[in-house]
Amino acid sequence: MTDRLHTHDRAQGCECELVHSDVVAAARQVQPADDELYDLADFFKVLGDSTRVRIMWALDAGEMCVCDLAELLGMTKSAVSHQLGSLRHSNLVKFRRDGKQVFYTLADEHVRRIFEMALEHIRE
Repeated sequence: MTDRLHTHDRAQGCECELVHSDVVAAARQVQPADDELYDLADFFKVLGDSTRVRIMWALDAGEMCVCDLAELLGMTKSAVSHQLGSLRHSNLVKFRRDGKQVFYTLADEHVRRIFEMALEHIRE
């Protein structure tokens, strides 16, 4: 087992000093701007909370109101509303008002696909 650990450690780093300038230039050309990368990191941070992921899972099944989500997840309406605020702020969910009720859905098909692809990846 010790040999495998050392082999694994060596595979993590590069022992050469050769820079592949063409590879670096190609990557630099398509690299997003720093502010976009920060926004992308924030996007994944929002999904780093299991409660928000549970809400996303529920909304992937269809539109739900805060009361429905609270019942399904065994949470208070206040706690659900707080998490929905974070998801709304990150443009991951949207809402519509119908009288006194507020119904939530995933923001768009992009969000649905990202969520479903991530779940598929985890299940592999």
